[in-house]
This record gives sequence, structure tokens and C-alpha cells, in this order.
Amino acid sequence: MKVYGIPNCNTVKKALDWFKNHQIEIDFHNFKKSGIELSKLEEWNQKIGWEALLNKRGTTWKMLDADYQKTIVSKDAAFKLMQDKPSVIKRPVVETETGSIILGFDEAQFANIFK
Repeated sequence: MKVYGIPNCNTVKKALDWFKNHQIEIDFHNFKKSGIELSKLEEWNQKIGWEALLNKRGTTWKMLDADYQKTIVSKDAAFKLMQDKPSVIKRPVVETETGSIILGFDEAQFANIFK
């Protein structure tokens, strides 16, 4: 299983702690250090759509110029932004061993999925 995120993000910390406390091994991909490949964004888009990946509630989005925000209306524009500023991607992104994608952290959801 692979978890994508930023280690200082509170939601990512909660997810990583949950996996650790439940003794579930994960491979962590740090967006800040390693960025995100376009091919990975395309893969996620096929499964959950680019709109779900774009975190419009976070600080990174809110700090963008309002006129620039209005230009993020397509997959290509969103992917360029996500590669330039990966902290705009909703996190964590969890790729399960079955190939499904989980966005964010919800303790009850994790408990149900990773029994």
C-alpha cells in the first residue's frame, strides 16, 4: 500500500499514525520532496476524477490569485497546478493493495477498509 502526502500535514499525520498504531506497513511518498508524476495524476483521474484530487479548501488554493483560480477548469490546468504546487492535492491519497484510491482520512472508514 502506498500513501501520498506531506508529512507536516495534520490529516496525513493522523493517517500515518493510524497505520502505525494498527501495524499496517505502508510506503510513503512525500509530495514536497518527490513531487508527483503526470502519469500518476492520470491514473488517479481514471479512478476518481481530477476534481476530487483538487483541494479547494486548503491554504495553498486560498493563497492563489482569484483570477488564476478561475482558470483551473480542466484536467490539464489542474494537473499543471498539482505538479507546480503539490500541496493543492487533497491528502492523503492512499492507494490500496486492491488498486482503489482513498482520499483524506476518516478513522471509521479506515477501520472498515483495513480490518
